[in-house]
Amino acid sequence: MEKKTWRQLTVWLHVITSVGWMGEALALFTLLAISRTTTDGAIRAAATSMAHEIDSLLLAPLANASAFTGFMLAAATAWGFTRHWWVLAKFAITLVQLHAGIFLLSGALRDSVVAAPTPPALVAGTALMASALAFQAWLSIAKPWGKARTGAKLPVAPLPALSLIVLVVQLVRRRRELTAPRS
Repeated sequence: MEKKTWRQLTVWLHVITSVGWMGEALALFTLLAISRTTTDGAIRAAATSMAHEIDSLLLAPLANASAFTGFMLAAATAWGFTRHWWVLAKFAITLVQLHAGIFLLSGALRDSVVAAPTPPALVAGTALMASALAFQAWLSIAKPWGKARTGAKLPVAPLPALSLIVLVVQLVRRRRELTAPRS
């Protein structure tokens, strides 16, 4: 595959998965805000249950695909991970979002399916996720802050693989949880 074609395909996949991640973050925020503000127990349960399904089945794959394609672009192009402040900022935000989304937000959402009402921190967390994604989109377009100092190179080669490993582990764990008999 030609280098230009590979880059275009990777950018396309990165944009598509990032837009999907943003859409899911906004859907989670909307559903959890409805769940938080309604007085109707049936609507609360339905909204929280739908949010949990979106999170369980769609969010982790798209978030990890977005992160992985971003890592691939940084590693394989002149942008690099540490050459420009905006790329470094996106990289740091992505790592925080993956950790917070997979290990904190998902667990809290799973617990909130049975709890009433939805905790305000969960609604705030989804709003922060969507806001961080919007900020990252702005960073990609504006490319602010210029070049970072050219000092010691950070070892970043294993990071895309780490993202893929986290995705696989999380998907296997979720699949087991979804198929396990409920008591």
